[in-house]
Amino acid sequence: MRNLLTDIAGIAVGHATDLRLGSGATFIMFDRPATASVVILGGAPGSRDTAMLEPEMTQQQVDGFMLSGGSAFGLDAAGGAQAALRAQGRGLRLGPAVIPLVPQAIVFDLNNGGNKDWGVFSPYRDLGYQAALAAAPGDFALGSIGAGTGATTATVKGGVGSASAITGTGHIVAALAVVNAIGTATIGDGPHFWAAPFEVGHEFGGRGWPASLVPNDLALRAKGRIPPGETATTIAVIATDAVLTKSQVKRLCIMANDGLARALLPAHAPSDGDTVFGAATGAKPMASDSDLTILGHIATQVMARAIARGVFEATPLPYPGALTSWQEKFA
Repeated sequence: MRNLLTDIAGIAVGHATDLRLGSGATFIMFDRPATASVVILGGAPGSRDTAMLEPEMTQQQVDGFMLSGGSAFGLDAAGGAQAALRAQGRGLRLGPAVIPLVPQAIVFDLNNGGNKDWGVFSPYRDLGYQAALAAAPGDFALGSIGAGTGATTATVKGGVGSASAITGTGHIVAALAVVNAIGTATIGDGPHFWAAPFEVGHEFGGRGWPASLVPNDLALRAKGRIPPGETATTIAVIATDAVLTKSQVKRLCIMANDGLARALLPAHAPSDGDTVFGAATGAKPMASDSDLTILGHIATQVMARAIARGVFEATPLPYPGALTSWQEKFA
């Protein structure tokens, strides 16, 4: 186990990063179409092709998920991934037409200091294409890379994180998160992560929780003015190798969102677009319906861990005055 989303067989991840732009894209690709759904709890989401993921909609499976920076401009990235998949003959076949299905969510990273003067057309279609071509099984980088390149939190740099676990039933559950939170992944002004109770080993520093919490630890720390008004978003994927229906994948997303709320304070705010995609590759049947509760229990934990790792592994952008990282501040 690598402690990554790619611990689930049949899932590949690819990044495309532009440090001058201060942004990028991350593509999650399935070897075979995966049963998929989504839960959107943020008040200001930016997404593409998410309505079809609701359980009552006809289409059951997708070819991949695109996560990117760029706010609404970043929604071009899914088109780049579609171009790469279509060239490979991947997608839904309707007569002679081949349509790769790539739902997408974006984070707002337009005010992070990068050069966003890109001219007439945004660079995100090309970034999405590059991320799709780069998608591979096995190890992939975390931190300030891909869709997490320009991600921030209210206190320190954000980024891409991932985590995985095996349930008592033998299923693998794994998460990938792009942490661009309107609030914080850490407690108060210190180095301790809200997700500390779920940490495995020293995957995000091994600091545990502070000996006690004081009122200042619970005070609102948020981007922008108070009350907060700057758009931010944490977007993520929760996946398993279990055989699940679309409705069951939706439930897995709901329980994974509990992990997001345990790792970030605040979460699901009016000005963020917190979105969790879910996927089931269908390699291992469940013995009973109660297995779904076990999967969701682990989904809560791996999502919280992935978010903390995204902040722990992040590095500052190479600009004067760029937001510091957890490593710079506390390591």
